[in-house]
Amino acid sequence: MLDKLLLWGQSIDPAVLNYLFILSLFTLVLSLVLVPWLVARLPVDYFVEKKRKKSVLKETHPLVRIILLIGKNLLGGILFISGILMLVFPGQGILTILLGLGIMDFPGKFSLERKIINIPGIFKAMNWIRKKAGVEPLLQFVSGHD
Repeated sequence: MLDKLLLWGQSIDPAVLNYLFILSLFTLVLSLVLVPWLVARLPVDYFVEKKRKKSVLKETHPLVRIILLIGKNLLGGILFISGILMLVFPGQGILTILLGLGIMDFPGKFSLERKIINIPGIFKAMNWIRKKAGVEPLLQFVSGHD
């Protein structure tokens, strides 16, 4: 199995590997800058609310909203697929997948976000980032209140 994977890896165009390397570096830098900034900007009760708060996009012109939604989902999809590729090739695979999912809009996203945030290590890490930024810790969603 490993031999087949190595043969497959050797058959990949070097331009694709260069693209993945550059994307990996980009997502690493982006994650080091954006993740703490975004986590610190989340409202304390972001994951506690029963439903997602109304998006600012809903108040824009329908054509602008559709264009922005398509752009967000395309960027998120590209990052998601690149993250999957980075699980095999060098790069920040899991982080890129999560970044892609975070950017996209899809049914059930809010529920998925709450499941992810309820993983103890992730919840603790997010509140550690918030503490470093001098912001109150996030309130934890309790699934029985859904």
